Parts: sequence; structure tokens; C-alpha cells
Amino acid sequence: MNAQPKASHFVNGDWLEDTAGDPIEVTYPGTGAVIARLHAATPAVLEAALSGAEQAQRAWARLKPVERARVLRRAADLIRDRGAELARLETLDTGKPIQETEVADWPSGADALEYFAGLAPTVTGETIPLGGDFAYTIREPLGVCVGIGAWNYPSQIACWKAAPALAMGNAMVFKPSEVTPLGALQLAQIFIEAGMPPGVFNVVQGFGAVGAALATDSRVAKVSLTGSVPTGARVYAAAAAGMKHVTMELGGKSPLIVFDDADLDSAVGAAMLGNFYSSGQICSNGTRVFVQAGIKAAFLERLAARTAAILAGDPLDPETQFGPLVSAAQRDKVLAYIEGAKREGARLVCGGSAGNEGPLFVQPTVFAEVTDQMTLAREEVFGPVMAVLDFETEEEVIARANATQFGLAAGVFTADLARGHRVIGQLQAGTCWINAYNLTPVEMPFGAVKASGLGRENSKAAIKHYTQVKTVYVGMGPVESPY
Repeated sequence: MNAQPKASHFVNGDWLEDTAGDPIEVTYPGTGAVIARLHAATPAVLEAALSGAEQAQRAWARLKPVERARVLRRAADLIRDRGAELARLETLDTGKPIQETEVADWPSGADALEYFAGLAPTVTGETIPLGGDFAYTIREPLGVCVGIGAWNYPSQIACWKAAPALAMGNAMVFKPSEVTPLGALQLAQIFIEAGMPPGVFNVVQGFGAVGAALATDSRVAKVSLTGSVPTGARVYAAAAAGMKHVTMELGGKSPLIVFDDADLDSAVGAAMLGNFYSSGQICSNGTRVFVQAGIKAAFLERLAARTAAILAGDPLDPETQFGPLVSAAQRDKVLAYIEGAKREGARLVCGGSAGNEGPLFVQPTVFAEVTDQMTLAREEVFGPVMAVLDFETEEEVIARANATQFGLAAGVFTADLARGHRVIGQLQAGTCWINAYNLTPVEMPFGAVKASGLGRENSKAAIKHYTQVKTVYVGMGPVESPY
């Protein structure tokens, strides 16, 4: 698959170009080479996308849910049929190892399309008996929805947002991150091949200004954003000014708590997955690893040994386990956090510098003796940097884990399941795991509390975020009136 798409945008069922838009260069993080050149959406492109979506949505919503479901199911099948080429494109776009993109990115997107295809025909209202009269409810689509994606899981995010929106009869205009703009274009083309009417799902490229224009347009009923907390606050405020529905999936600084009775290898493995998978560029990562004092030395010893065995290298090599960061800006940000942790007195266990495999690599890095006040324990790094903190008691670690503005995720490792449930019940986080970490099947809701966001993606919970309830009162007799 050639990384250079036919055009920058996919609107109303076909490729669309307008070279008057600001240039966007797409680089392959594995080498830093430019692999595609696109242009940001101009006002003319945005108008075509929004007006086309508005018109197409009406007819799409009138279809039987099972008819919409068939299109989504065919799209899921096409994604699976093209798994190898789509994984390669995702690796070129993001720099993630091909062994990740083959199993975690597009496959997760296909799962979402399949799940919501199955769910769509089952969504119904209810009847409410009122004596002789009665009322009933209908779940209706919102209209035109805007999806704004992030660069860490670009194609998965596009599918996660599109699947429930389209299944429920909405149309969507999707803006991927300007850093990773390629996968969403393939999704739009796949939808057309699967039989989706033109205009139901449009993709436009651009920077923040394009996202802002979409979020404030009067034709848009809903904005779904995956991004940083500062970006989320701006988009939320803009959407609120227009009384729009929102889903915000933002950043985190999530706790992963390891008690002294935990299975050590499982806890170490989860901590590594929760910090080094996708080179640490995952919003729900457990980047504050609280380890009970009695097993701290054994935990760090095993962690250092397993981290040393990670194979970093060419992301297109199937043997590679660890790839580069997505951009030079992200690499520089992560290296700055590493230097800051050294200055603030954290003890470097392993890693701690740029990697030798390419210009955007940073070594998997572990710091111990991290305290709650250190920058590394308070701010989201979004890179392969693990902070290990000591704790003594259950009550202490719960209080410390909750002492943050974030509330995306949390994990607990313990052999005492009563304690596991007890601790999870007190942690202020929207998505939690006991004796596991970062598993996000489409069947379960994914989302946050506090500053990490609002609303839920995936599962039946997502349906209410892409529909609204209409209530109908039915009078069965004459109207009684004092007038």
C-alpha cells in the first residue's frame, strides 16, 4: 500500500483535494522520512463535508437499523481481509511495531464495527402505561457528529467513534490528527466499498483551527474528542456555547497498585505493558506504579531484567517489540521529563536516554524512589517512562493514588480478591482492572472521571451518547379543560 493517498480528504464518497490548504507533511517515525504530503481543509472543503453529511444523514437515519448494520458488518469484514496492508500503513503512520498494529489497532476497530452492527437492531424505546392514556419513547440519532482523533491509535479511534455514531443513524465528519492522518482515509473508502451512502462518513485533514471550525458549526450536534486535557477543555467550552453533546476522552496519570501478595511476574508484565507498549503513548497507561515496600527490591530487580530484554528496532520487522516515538516534538518532550526526574532526585533504574535505533527512539526508562511531589508523578509524559513509588498501607496508597486531577484508569494487583475489589471501589477512575491492565474489549465501557474526560466509548453505554430520547404522550380520550 502506497502511503501517499489519492487526495487529502474523503468527502461525499470520493477523494477531494484543495491545495490552497496549509501543507501537512507525514513522516515515518522509524526513519524520519517524509512518506506523504497532504493539505489542511479549506473553508470550501469543510462546507462540502458538513453540507454533505447533513443531507446524507437524513436518508441514512431512515434506513432500518439492520440495513445500517449490514454496511458496518461488511466494513468490518473488509478490514479483516486487508489486515496485513492496513497494519503496515498504520506502522508507517505511527511508528508502532508491526507486531502491535497487526493485532491491536485495525483489529480493534473491526471489533467495534461488528459489535455495534449487532447492537443497532436491538436499540428500542419503552412504553409507559398511564391508565387509559400511555406514553412511549424513541431513541433518535443526534444528527451530524464530529470526531476529532489523536495520533496514538488513529485508526482504532476513528472506528471507535464512527461505529456507534453510524449504527444509530448519525453522520460523522472525522478529523484525524495532523500527525497521523492516513488511516481514517482508508476507513472512509472501506465504508463506501461496504455500501455506505456517500456523505455519511467524511474525513477532513487539518490542524487545531479545522477542529475548532467543526466543533462550532451550527450544523453539528455532537463532538467526540480524544486528546489532551487542555485541548479537551477548549473543545468542551466551544461545544457548550452551542449546546452540543460531547464525549471527551482525555489524558491520565493512572495508578497501578501492586500489593506484596501479588503474582510478581504478572505485576511486572502489566507494569511494562502499561508503560512501554506503543512506546508509552497510551492515555490509560499506569504510569504511577505503587509497589508495597516489602516487594519493592524484588519488583525492581525483575523489572530491570525484563526491560533489558526488550527488542527495539525497525518497526516493520516482525521481531521488533519496541518502536520510536511519533515525532521529534514528542521525543524532545519525553527526554525533557527524563532529565527533570534526574534533577528532582528520582533514582534511574534503567534507560534514561535516547535510543540508538533511530532519530525518534527513547529507551524504555524506569525511575524508582519517585515521590508524589515530583513532576514525573504529577504530569502526563506520554512516553516510555515508568515512575515507581513506594507505599506501606492500603489506606495510604488509596489516598495517594486519588491525589491527582486525572481519573482515567487504575489497576490493582493482589492475590486477595476482596482487597482488590475494596481498593478499586475507592479509586477515582473510570476504567479499572484487577490483576490485569490496559485490556479494552469493545464489550466494556471505556472512559474517565474528573479532568480525564466525560462520556463513554464502546459497549452499550456509548449508545446514549449518540442518541437522544423523544417522549410521546398519547391521549386516548377527550381533552378535559377548564376553559
